[in-house]
Amino acid sequence: MPLLEIAELAKSTYYDGVKRFDRVDNDKFLKDKIIAVYNENLGRYGYRRLTIALNKDIDVIETYGNINHKRVQRLMKVLGLRAKIRVKKYRSYKGKEGVIAPNILDRDFTSHKSEEKMVTDVTEFRVCNKKIYLSPLIDLNTSEVVSYSVSTSPSVSFVMEMMEKGLTKKQYDNLTIHTDQGFQYQNNRYQNFLGYKGIKQSMSRKGNCFDNAKAENFFSQLKAEFFHINQFKSIEEFKLGLDKYINYYNNKRIVTKLKMAPVEYKYHQLANI
Repeated sequence: MPLLEIAELAKSTYYDGVKRFDRVDNDKFLKDKIIAVYNENLGRYGYRRLTIALNKDIDVIETYGNINHKRVQRLMKVLGLRAKIRVKKYRSYKGKEGVIAPNILDRDFTSHKSEEKMVTDVTEFRVCNKKIYLSPLIDLNTSEVVSYSVSTSPSVSFVMEMMEKGLTKKQYDNLTIHTDQGFQYQNNRYQNFLGYKGIKQSMSRKGNCFDNAKAENFFSQLKAEFFHINQFKSIEEFKLGLDKYINYYNNKRIVTKLKMAPVEYKYHQLANI
């Protein structure tokens, strides 16, 4: 008696199964590329950034043409890959404007050229049972971390070190720097430095993190993609890792809205002037 009759299996069903078994996985090359880019960026890319990176890969373009983000999202699910998730905090308190400086930025984070709008803030880490503070200066046009300083104390000097490293011109034309109402930014040394450079000072309303959302967003990314996934044996090891991450952030990590890394976008703008 034929085996198909014994199994009570139709011929059409049998041959369809054989075809499926022999079928080549047409997405294998693309899957391998997705895994490579995902691992190269230490799991920091979701499907949107992965799509942008893949559409810059000559081999991918020659094989598949332009890749749709939905295809990448589907294949990531098949592969069990997902980006590191940032915890989003919500605060509804609007707060009052500061007496030192008005909220000039007013949550308008759009910028059409470098050195037009920048933000800065201070965040805290605990490494080897010690508090470490980071203060970056971020250009809103490119998302580049222009300069940063690290210290065991959130002092005015620590903030001024970062400012002096990042702002080396004698005068700036129409640059606004936005901060929260931290004591460092209310200090005369900080205010006099901005005045000497011709920089406008802008401040968030009291207790309102959304007024400085771009700085908060950077800290959230930094902690999700660097700090929380590593264990540091020393403060020096933490600092070296931080240097490496910020270099990666500036020069390699794709900004979704720019479709390229911050420094790459800066040079792209200069080339088109």
